[in-house]
Amino acid sequence: MSPQQRFVLAIVLMMCVLVGGNLLFPPPAPLPSDPETVPEAPVATPPPEATPPEAPPPEPLPADPALPDLAPRDPAPDVAPVEAASDAVVTVEGPLYRFSFSTLGARLRSAELHDFQSFTRDGAVQLVEDERALFGSRIVVEADTVELRGIAFQPMPASGLRLVPGGEPETLEFTYEHPTQPFGFRIAYTFDPDSYVIGVSGRAEGLNRGLLVTDLGWGLASNEIDVERDEASLAYVVNQLQSGIRSTPFQDVEARTVAEGPLLWAATRSTYFVVGMLPPEVTGDAPYLGGLLARPAAEPAGRGVEMAVTQSLGAGGSFEHRVYVGPQEYSRLAELGSGFQDVNPVGWRWLQPVLRPIIGVIMWVLVFFHTSLAIGYGWVLILVGVLMRIVLFPLNHKAMRANLRNMAVQPLVKEIQTKYKDQPEKLQKEMVKLYKEHGFNPFAGCLPMLLPWPVLIALFFVFQNTIELRGVPFAWLPDLSTADPFYILPVLLGVSMFLMQWISMRTMEEVNPQMKMMLWGMPVFMVVIFANLPAGLNLYYLTANVATLPQSWWVANERKKVRARPPPALAR
Repeated sequence: MSPQQRFVLAIVLMMCVLVGGNLLFPPPAPLPSDPETVPEAPVATPPPEATPPEAPPPEPLPADPALPDLAPRDPAPDVAPVEAASDAVVTVEGPLYRFSFSTLGARLRSAELHDFQSFTRDGAVQLVEDERALFGSRIVVEADTVELRGIAFQPMPASGLRLVPGGEPETLEFTYEHPTQPFGFRIAYTFDPDSYVIGVSGRAEGLNRGLLVTDLGWGLASNEIDVERDEASLAYVVNQLQSGIRSTPFQDVEARTVAEGPLLWAATRSTYFVVGMLPPEVTGDAPYLGGLLARPAAEPAGRGVEMAVTQSLGAGGSFEHRVYVGPQEYSRLAELGSGFQDVNPVGWRWLQPVLRPIIGVIMWVLVFFHTSLAIGYGWVLILVGVLMRIVLFPLNHKAMRANLRNMAVQPLVKEIQTKYKDQPEKLQKEMVKLYKEHGFNPFAGCLPMLLPWPVLIALFFVFQNTIELRGVPFAWLPDLSTADPFYILPVLLGVSMFLMQWISMRTMEEVNPQMKMMLWGMPVFMVVIFANLPAGLNLYYLTANVATLPQSWWVANERKKVRARPPPALAR
């Protein structure tokens, strides 16, 4: 069972406890491809109003002197048939990252993010799998393909770049000139020392038309404690002009698929990191990307999904786009526009419009307390859990007063039901009269109990996907975004639920077998369900429960007083 399914089950069970328990005191009353070729069908960039049919698979290059005759095509970028000596590494070192490019294909072969620690290797997060480089290029001209991933490029500067914080953007350029034919290829990467966005531009000299196919890799390397969950979160995501954002998990890709354009962006993501490709910030000849091609690993022991994004060449063979290689920090992604901040959709699609504003408020509150009070996120969660109960106290108090009124008139309800059990219309009329005279409403205490649930649901997805909470320790917990390794919090959560139910049930005159089963069974179910959910979620929910116990105790004592009073007389 996935964490989402376990959490849904937990919500259903809590609803049964809260609503069912609230109705116990007043009884219900009647109410009104081929593996040796490049992707077979690159998607051309069409105008917004139409998408052309899929192109036929590209055939091997003919011996045509008008087209460059380059290295043989091979879908695996790490086995290009070139001499090892031609594969040099050029490094770009900045305050946020360390990118290493191979001169073989001008591809990104290493991407380290300084601000984030890897939990699967020593040092910083590494996003690129070994020997599975990104941003290799091919050019498709009708049925012909110019393969550039196995070509040795000349870098400029050859020594790489060293960026300083707050400095000006700098450019690393790779060039190739065919020795015998009128063809050349230039690609330039422009780096901002304070941003994870890389500007990409270039030109295919000698080609006035064609389709550029850029590798988006095979998925991101795992850097998380829970490698299984991180790999399960791998997906490619596209924002299609006509149909919007669509996310496809790798585990659902069983055959070659095409996400047709025009695309506002395309990306591949893990739990906390993303590599995306977007059109240039200033719209040029090609304001959209063409499409995304995806296919599972061809080799029997292979894993991952090979992805490539297409883009039409502009005038004179020019092209331009942006790539983002970095964390899923909401503010950074939002700056890129076109809804890129939703590259990792939060929650189920039908709940996303509701959850997104709530999550935005919750993250603002968490970060505000964390920075303003200079306390860790664990203490912030405890503070928020207590404050939530304080804020809801007036509503809870009003609901509990209503619940006490319901208890006071409970004998009248039974009297009416007994007296008019054979007269349904009269029974209905008398019950409505009772509602008006005594304010009896069996659901009066439900709303305040349900109000904290959107926060609880939003926090579940906050801990599942928010990088600000990744790797944050608290007390014995190594990471608030992963499960408690010692299961202390889930057990305490179960104990708190038992106490809340026991305090309520001890004021009941009679406890039926179903309620006894709920008293002992529900806490056990909740421990099992919450055992593998994020520790931060357990900490918040446990704090909220503990903060509720004093009010529950007060209400229980008030119930005793109500039972000791004589019941009101039925109006005649």
